[in-house]
Order: sequence, then C-alpha cells, then structure tokens
Amino acid sequence: MSEKKSSAVQPRPAGPRHGPGSQGLVEKPKSFWKTAGRLMRYMSDRWLGLSVVLIFAIASVIFQIRTPKILGKATTEIYKGIMKGAAQQKAGISQSGYPINFEKIFQIIMIVIVMYLLSALFNFIQQFIMTRISQRTVYKMRRSFKGKMRDVPISYYDTHSNGDIMSRAVNDMDNIANTLQQNLTQGITSIMTFIGTLWMMLTISWKLTLIALVTIPLSVVVVGVIAPKSQKFFGTQQKSLGLLNDQVEENYAGHVVIKSFNKEQDTIDAFEEQNDNYYQSAWKAQFISGIIMPLMMFLNNIGYVFVAIIGGIDVANGHVSLGNIQAFLQYTQQFSQPISQIANLMNTIQSTVASAERVFEVLDEEEMKQTKSNLPATPDDDNFIKLDHVQFGYDGSDLLMTDYNLDVKRGQQVAIVGPTGAGKTTIINLLERFYDVKGGSIRLNGTDTRDMSREDLRSHFAMVLQDTWLFTGTIYDNLKYGREEATEEEIYAAAKAAHVDDFVRKLPDGYDTILNEEASNISQGQRQLLTIARAFVADPEILILDEATSSVDTRTEVHIQHAMERLLKNRTSFVVAHRLSTIQGADNIIVMNHGSVVETGNHEQLMAQNGFYADLYNSQFTGNISLD
Repeated sequence: MSEKKSSAVQPRPAGPRHGPGSQGLVEKPKSFWKTAGRLMRYMSDRWLGLSVVLIFAIASVIFQIRTPKILGKATTEIYKGIMKGAAQQKAGISQSGYPINFEKIFQIIMIVIVMYLLSALFNFIQQFIMTRISQRTVYKMRRSFKGKMRDVPISYYDTHSNGDIMSRAVNDMDNIANTLQQNLTQGITSIMTFIGTLWMMLTISWKLTLIALVTIPLSVVVVGVIAPKSQKFFGTQQKSLGLLNDQVEENYAGHVVIKSFNKEQDTIDAFEEQNDNYYQSAWKAQFISGIIMPLMMFLNNIGYVFVAIIGGIDVANGHVSLGNIQAFLQYTQQFSQPISQIANLMNTIQSTVASAERVFEVLDEEEMKQTKSNLPATPDDDNFIKLDHVQFGYDGSDLLMTDYNLDVKRGQQVAIVGPTGAGKTTIINLLERFYDVKGGSIRLNGTDTRDMSREDLRSHFAMVLQDTWLFTGTIYDNLKYGREEATEEEIYAAAKAAHVDDFVRKLPDGYDTILNEEASNISQGQRQLLTIARAFVADPEILILDEATSSVDTRTEVHIQHAMERLLKNRTSFVVAHRLSTIQGADNIIVMNHGSVVETGNHEQLMAQNGFYADLYNSQFTGNISLD
C-alpha cells in the first residue's frame, strides 16, 4: 500500500485526538461571566449603536406599558355610563340607551393606536440596528477564527478532527449569531418591560402588586435550579454534534472504499452509536431547559387567579376602578411574560456560552512561534541548503534526529526513502518550517530559516504530493494557484510540459471545466498531472515531490514520470521515493526507519555499505516487494 498523506506533514504526536472515537464529555463553561464578558467585548466598537438600541428599547417599552392603563380609562367610562344609566332606570327616569361618552372613548382608542404604532416602530428600528451589530460581531469572530487557523501550528490539525473544527467554525458561530441577533434585544426588552410594568402596577395598587410578586421567588428557584443543569447538557450536545459531523464527513469522503469492503453496515452501526450519543445529550438539554417555561406559566397563572379574585373584591367595595383592575390584569400578564421570556432565554444563553467557549478555546490556542536563531548568516556558503547538526523530535516524543548533517548544492536531487511510516515527511516538515528544529540549524542561501518569515521561506518551494488536492473551480484557476501573476502563455506552456494540455482540450469546456468536490469528474492520473502542471507554473527554486504513480495505468504513469523529469531538470529537489529504481541517480539519498535517519549517501555508496538501504533495494527487485 502507498504511504498516504493528507498534507506534507503527518507527525505522530503524543496527546489526545478529538475524533469520532473520543468519549470525553464537554463540561460546563469554566467561567460563565468571563466567557459572556469576552463575547460582549467583541461588540465594544458598536457602543453607539448599542446605546441607540437601548434608548429605542426603553421608548418602545414605555409606549407598550402605558397603553393598558390608558385603555382601562375607556373601560371605566363605559362602566360609569352603564352604572349611571342603571341608576336612572331605577329612579324611573326615561332614557334611550346608556349615557356613555363615546367621544372620549374614541379619543382614548386613537391615543392607544398611536402609542402601539410608535412602540412597533421603535421596536423595528432597534431590531434593525441590532441585526447589523450582531452580524458584524460574528463577522469579526469568524475573521479571528480564520486568522487563528492560519497561525496555529500544523500539530493542531494533526490532533483535532476536521469535523470538530468545522462544528466550531459553523455551528457554534451560527448559534452565537442567532442569540446576538434575536435574543439579546429580547432580553433587553424583557428587562425594561419587567421594570416598567412593575412601576405601573404599583401606581394602581401596592397590595395587588405584592400578591403578583409572591410568584417571583418561586420563579427564581425554578430558573436557578434547572438552568445550570441544562448548561452542561448543551455543551455536551455541541460536542456530540461536532463528532457526528466528523463521522459523516469521513464516511462520505470514503464511500467508495466503504462499499468495496462491504463496510456499509459497520459504518451505519457506528453512525447509529454516535447519533444516539447526540440524541441522548440533545434531548436531555432540550427537555431540562424546556420544562422551565411550563413551570413558569403555572406559577404565573396562580398569581393571575389571586389578583383577579382580590381585585374583583376591591372593585365591588369601590377601592379600585374597574378599568384599573382590567389594566392590572393585563399588567400581570405583561409582568409574567418578561420573566417567562428571560427564563426561556436561559437555555439559549447556556447554549451560546458553551458555543462561545468552544470558539474561544480555538482563539486561545498557542500560535506558531516566531523564533529567531540568533545565528550569523553565511552568505559565502557554497551550499544552497544546509542541515547543520540538526536535532528534532515531535513534542512529547524522543528525538528522531540527534546530530544530522546534510549539504545540498543548487540543482541537486535529494531522495528520501524508507518503509511506510518511517517518518520520511519529517525532513519536509523541517524544510518548510511546519515544525522548528530542537537544535542545530537549517540554512537556505546561508540564512537560518528561522530568521525568515514562513511566507518568504515557502515562496521558494512548491510541492507535488501523493494526495492530489485540487479545489472546486476551473482547471485554469487550479493551475494558476501556483502563481497568480502567471500569464496565459506560461500556464499553457506548463500544461503542455506536464502532458495536461491534450486531455484538457478534449473536455467540453476545456480549461474552463469546473472541477467538482475532490475533482472526481477527472481521473486520478489526470489529477496528478494537473498538480505537476501547477508546480510548473509556480516555477519554484526547490521542489518537493512525492511520486504517486501506483494508482494509475501504465500509459499515464509514463506521462507522469516524463513530466516529473522535466520538472526536476536543473532544479533543487527533495523526492520522497516509493520505487528505488526512480532515484538511483539522486545526488544524495536519506534512508529513514522508525522515524530516524539510519543511512545517508548516494546509491553506489549505500549499496557498498550493504546495510538497510541495500536490503530494501534487493528485496524490492529480487522479491518484487515495493516500499509503497
């Protein structure tokens, strides 16, 4: 089997991998207020808009809470007219209808309509502003997240699954956006409604207000006991969703292999297990948070009943007008609504804080260190690349290189060979500074690579890997990816040199053909040729080449080998070799086994040593055994 790499790096670091096999559960946020405060700081540059939202929320609530008492005056007028008419009838005074002041009632209704319209207008404006603020805030967070993913070391990608990273970047971000956009304004409005309604209730009857307030401590107990429990389950739910996404992505990406090995049922069983984990955490989170609302409604209804009974007695005794009791009952409902809304928001808040913490965990990851070597440059060095007493080992592991030296002249070819899993990519990792050396120095043109920016260093390199990564887009754009400023003539010339031009021009849309996801609408060999053509376009000083011809037909393999020979001509190169016959002419051969360099030299020198390389070479040709 060939040594498959998803990138130029594939270390074996110590530490946990957060993939589908992980059974760890997410704990509740370590610090609720710290995480919430940090989330709010992302909105700090929008303080003016937030101030306007707050002012408009207050204005909307004022108009909203004033209307029941004003509308109660209309009820009082009708009640007075009816009572006056009833008294006149009892006194024997003849009349046609009841003496109700409909003009005053009409004025009251018009005032109420205007106040409702103004309340709705202010509410619309604050929602519009808050939508822009929330989307801008999450835009900043996404930008920070993307920037962090650029700055984290390669080891982060090796120890975290794609599904988990995608879940944080998409699901958790969407969760935060929805909360900021919809629920933050609702929370502000609910608090203002609670305060304003309480004040209006006190202006009508302090005794009835105290009765309505009896349910508040019970409501606080309900929220205080249940909400923290739901917080933990929402965190587990988000984690389970990330693991489920990772499994689905992996299954769809490898569906051909799964089918060919008749593993459909096994993957379905594994999916069912992970899906059940997600279901268990999701229903617990939703159920525990969902019982808050019914309990709150039950407590509110009890308060409503007591207010209605005692208020009716007060009206009968003439202590309170009927209109005020009507208004008070409306206030009782308005008073309970913000409490219920805040309680209902608690599950969303818990989920959002859990999502925010998962995002902040990524933002707090250690970035690639911009270390300097503090070693003087040696511009007079004849070597183009020099590995000088290099020491290296992955974090948590023993040193793989203890004192390795290698001199590479411009235009030379260095081959890296060894069995699968021998650590052949370690050299590439160090050359491109995916990892920094633990000791010694790697120099390019006499300058330690640690004294160069990673972007500057990597501008000297181009890669042709076994994993033919191509993005969704036209063939032309994929070729141009190697060097954006390349002209059409240069791109077409590179395509011809890599034997790409012939098959591309036979496609219906030629170079404008859109490659789909994973470029599965062209063959494996054609994909490999495109990556070689892309390297031609990049025209690098140093080429890193991973021969990958084992999965293509013989004719395509010949084309690929021919294209590689053209690409390697007069160019400094590092070739990860699977077939030793292809690297016999290399200027230097690095032989690796069990992660360490065991031999170095050219083909003749290594064969003369009759060591590990000689054993590999002889077994490959006499026993027809490949290193792939």
